Amino acid sequence: MSKYPLISLRVVLGPGTLFGPGKADLLAGIADTGSIAAASRRMGMSYKRAWYLIDTLNGSFREPLVTSAKGGGAGGGATLTDTGRTVLELYRRVQCNAATAACAAFADFTEAMQQKLRREISGPNV
Repeated sequence: MSKYPLISLRVVLGPGTLFGPGKADLLAGIADTGSIAAASRRMGMSYKRAWYLIDTLNGSFREPLVTSAKGGGAGGGATLTDTGRTVLELYRRVQCNAATAACAAFADFTEAMQQKLRREISGPNV
């Protein structure tokens, strides 16, 4: 199945603050790796940018989504809080529900796109 068309869901948390697939993927990466640095590398994002996004998210919710410990002998790392895991799970659920609800409309989009592609391949006389 083609990945297009697709829905990209973004939740507006406040003026200029969004929660979308990138921040969700960053949280998932932190959950998977236990590290902001590893999660940011996995996404091709700078560590500084990842920290900025985490700081923004932590400031947007009643409780932080991510906690971290500095490196050193203990190794440091980062983890999602219970709130972080809940927010990520809720976002993924809404994302899935939106894609499911849009499935029928996607069929119409795809058909309209295919008609255009057939005209482009066949020429203007079709």
